[in-house]
Amino acid sequence: MPPRTVVIGVDSSTQSTKAAVVDTVTGELLAVGRAPHVVTGEGGARESDPEVWWRALCDAVAGGLKESGLPASSVTGIAVAGQQHGLVVLDRSGRPLRPALLWNDTRSAPQAAALTAELGGPDAWTARTGTVPVASMTASKWRWLRENDPANAEAAAAVRLPHDFLTERLAGTAATDPGDASGTCWYSTGTHAYDPELLGLLGLDEALLPPVAATGAVRIGSLTATAAEALGLPEGIAVAAGTGDNMSAAVGLGLGGAGLLDHPVLSLGTSGTVFAASLARPASTALSGFAAADGTYLPLACTLNCTLAVDKVATLLGLHRDDAAPGGEAVLLPFLDGERTPDLPTSAGLLTGLRHDTTPQQLLGAAYEGAAFTVLRALDELSRACGLDPADPEVAARPLRLIGGGAQGRTWVETVHRLSGRPLIVPGSGELVARGAAALAASAAGGGDPVAVATRWNEAAEDAELPAVERDTEAWDRIGSVLDRASAPLLGG
Repeated sequence: MPPRTVVIGVDSSTQSTKAAVVDTVTGELLAVGRAPHVVTGEGGARESDPEVWWRALCDAVAGGLKESGLPASSVTGIAVAGQQHGLVVLDRSGRPLRPALLWNDTRSAPQAAALTAELGGPDAWTARTGTVPVASMTASKWRWLRENDPANAEAAAAVRLPHDFLTERLAGTAATDPGDASGTCWYSTGTHAYDPELLGLLGLDEALLPPVAATGAVRIGSLTATAAEALGLPEGIAVAAGTGDNMSAAVGLGLGGAGLLDHPVLSLGTSGTVFAASLARPASTALSGFAAADGTYLPLACTLNCTLAVDKVATLLGLHRDDAAPGGEAVLLPFLDGERTPDLPTSAGLLTGLRHDTTPQQLLGAAYEGAAFTVLRALDELSRACGLDPADPEVAARPLRLIGGGAQGRTWVETVHRLSGRPLIVPGSGELVARGAAALAASAAGGGDPVAVATRWNEAAEDAELPAVERDTEAWDRIGSVLDRASAPLLGG
């Protein structure tokens, strides 16, 4: 019997790093190593030291390999999927000049608005990049850095995304992929290249940016001796280009050209996202028109406030996160960190509809409803971006795949089920971002198309399927009415 071979898929998220050790042939998840990150900042600021990400990656890989009980020699490849949009600026030695600005840092909202106007409005940006600048996007953060920290912007010898930074540490080679690059607002999803006019608008030299691999599965190099020693892995194993976390989750689900197309996914994590893999190039100002990791597209809507915001409300009320009831007349929009969809970067939470008989459990339920509604409302626009008619019964009946940490929570699942009315699938395969990265690593090591690899791996998974239910239109209409009528000043926007 030949020795078992494995690949390592890394999920470097906002809060932590996970390193999944996955059997190359069967896709069995053998072990997951974990290490925490540190996020700092008050008000709209959210920053992390990229060196913390590297140390966490090393610790998570070592922990995962130890848990698996396998020798390091069994590892054939590694790939990183990282939190999108973060701005990392490096000196000539590859060291960070300052803490990275994270995706949920909202200080660059004025710069996003200025950039949008300078190119001629939202439609102009959508035509070029697929995406309109908001505070989350890397272009807005670069403009903020140039205006607020010009010394470090001027000193930058390299500009990277979080996953780019880590991949370069692994292989010693600068590289990114179309998926993560498409979240910068300086990469054109039409030409599949950096946009010279946009770089000029930003005052950003293309020489500071990494080359863009054709897909996230391209082998961009081999693990260097220095990285191999730090990780306890063999020198020379395959290093894939990697991708952004949402793109990697799509690969892990088997979404893409060699798998499912135009099937919606709802991810419940620190942020809430809804996305689908599609052959159609998205062109909607209401969505982010990203590229996918495999050469297709990934139209996506993202909210800033999801599981952490609801957990904060539970803490304030002194309740367990599942000690909740439907909100009744109460509406709670938990925009605690500003909001991205809708674009209200300086917003605060809003509570209305209180009565004498409103219970703490209903207030918590209202927080769930507000967070779920905000991301679910993008489903129709997502269908249109895929070239589908959301009113078509067949399209409306397509199951919604529910992933992320919230998908393991009873109240989250119940709330999404009730507000959407759609059939739900909760995939049996866990750690989808890390598994997607593992599929990219397997592909880079010679395993074929990454989406096909993940599809084969998922055949043994036992998915939970929930049939469609009657939609709670009363709650839906109540929340929508409050959100639509609330003025920007009322929301703190």
